[in-house]
Amino acid sequence: MSIEPDIPSPDAVIKPPRERAPAGAIDCHAHVFAAPDAHYLSPNRAYTPPEATLASYQAMLASLGIQRGVIVQPSLYGTVNDCSREAVEAMGDNGRGVAVIDQNVAEAELQRLHQAGFRGTRFNFVTDGGIDLRELEAVAERIKDLGWHIQCFIDRHTLLELLPRLKTLEVDLVFDHLGQPDPQGGIDQPSFRALRDMLAGGRAWTKISGAYRVDHAGAPWPIADQFAECLVREAPDRLLWGSDWPHPHIDPSPMPNDGDLFNRLLAWTPDEAVRKKILVDNPSRLYDFGPV
Repeated sequence: MSIEPDIPSPDAVIKPPRERAPAGAIDCHAHVFAAPDAHYLSPNRAYTPPEATLASYQAMLASLGIQRGVIVQPSLYGTVNDCSREAVEAMGDNGRGVAVIDQNVAEAELQRLHQAGFRGTRFNFVTDGGIDLRELEAVAERIKDLGWHIQCFIDRHTLLELLPRLKTLEVDLVFDHLGQPDPQGGIDQPSFRALRDMLAGGRAWTKISGAYRVDHAGAPWPIADQFAECLVREAPDRLLWGSDWPHPHIDPSPMPNDGDLFNRLLAWTPDEAVRKKILVDNPSRLYDFGPV
């Protein structure tokens, strides 16, 4: 019996952005999905996506003028990183990855992922299928000697609850999608204030991505502007950008167009030097990319 997808495909016709990305730009957040019956699928997954191939992803990047990308292991594959690893390996020097591992991962598997280009592991506190948060400290201990970071897809309430534990970890932290603020809470809401404080402390990063996860009304997502612009003002050295292609599990938002999403980044970063930091310099450092 075939497995049918239950979420939509991304928009295949990418609107040309107002400007192309600078040389060496890096998309720090994307997923690749095999056909639904071609790879292991977690029985606890929250969604079943249609196929989203590496070739399609690279074509989207090319339309924006981007050559390099970071493949993030999605929750539906659990800790079986094969699909993501194959994509990272196929990208060669232009690819890096963020895995999902638990505290019992074999050392040989960790080394295999590192050699393939993985530089972090993800805890998903939003979508079903993530690693139990009780493993947070143990996983951090497993990865710290590799220089990996922990990427957190986390809601604002959980961020505040976990803050004392997060501050004790001896690895860098990366927060997805503007830290998932309350759209109506403003930049001084407690969780966003905590995120800003962590960025100022020099041991955390955040992705100014997923505008449609903050503003569900569709492009150009003006509610997200205050959060992104605040972060660009205060912490340009700690910011990354990601497309979040192919935009899985987006309900209730309409499917975003990647050209529109890149145009929001351009609007948030009118200073080209700051834009280069976010697209080139910062991710090159965090993900251990070599020179262009």
